[in-house]
Amino acid sequence: MRQYLAALRLHPSENFLPYLALAFGVLGLGFSAIFVRWANAPGPVAGLYRVGLAAAVLALPFGRQVRRSGPLSRPHLWLAALAGVFFALDLASWNTSVLITSAANATLFGNTSPLWVSLAALLIFKETLRPAFWVGLAVTMLGAVVILGADFVAHPALGAGDLLSLLAGFFYAGFFLATERARQKLSPLVTWWVAAAASSLVLLALALLLHQPLWGYSARTYLNLIAIALVTQIGAYLCVNYALGHLPASIVSPTLLAQPVLTALLAVPLLGQPIDGAQLVGGLLVLAGIWAVHRSKQPNEGLSKVH
Repeated sequence: MRQYLAALRLHPSENFLPYLALAFGVLGLGFSAIFVRWANAPGPVAGLYRVGLAAAVLALPFGRQVRRSGPLSRPHLWLAALAGVFFALDLASWNTSVLITSAANATLFGNTSPLWVSLAALLIFKETLRPAFWVGLAVTMLGAVVILGADFVAHPALGAGDLLSLLAGFFYAGFFLATERARQKLSPLVTWWVAAAASSLVLLALALLLHQPLWGYSARTYLNLIAIALVTQIGAYLCVNYALGHLPASIVSPTLLAQPVLTALLAVPLLGQPIDGAQLVGGLLVLAGIWAVHRSKQPNEGLSKVH
């Protein structure tokens, strides 16, 4: 809180727009699960429309930037494509989980990606993790056990949905690690567009393999698929990226943890999904654990899942 107040006190006029953009970004992300639930389309199909439409909208800016930047690093293009494969698997898993568990749980467990990124840094890149990380990991896992246990006892299918959203967080960690390395030689737009194009191809293949129809849906479904592409994949991401250009990541990253909270609140009136005691206690534990993980990292290393 002192960081927020200090930033506002030092540059009140300069920080108004970044904070406003951050607020709209979190709002757009919070609606993501709501749109997916309203669309009620198969997970890979919903993901395909999301990234495919977004890539089509930004194809022209991408082409212009490629022409200006000249030859691109082939190895880093492959890394961006790999990031897209991970993102496709993330969307397919997460979109499916939203349909078979609560929107709040799916969004909450999807936000566990900072834990998997940190563990990958430990196991693959031999980074040293602070004691605060292990405390955060323990608290997060405790919260997950509380929610998963209660859901599985009451409704086994919901437990499966929660596990799918956890798997989505794992895939997103792979997306982040590949994107981080692709960005060493590629611009944000080029990296994002190549990943989106690769995601579209993978999601198309998954939908065809699973015999999921690509069209023939209701107008309500199409409107929500367009909304998630424009509001979440483009609008929310651009707002968060704008905020990151003007505010420290130590402020932006923890603020993004409001996404599952906002989704849970929106799901009560919009989806008729009340918040029970296990969700409340477990959710608070998960968020507290992820916050501790953020605090254990350097200010510019924060990461939150943005669906």
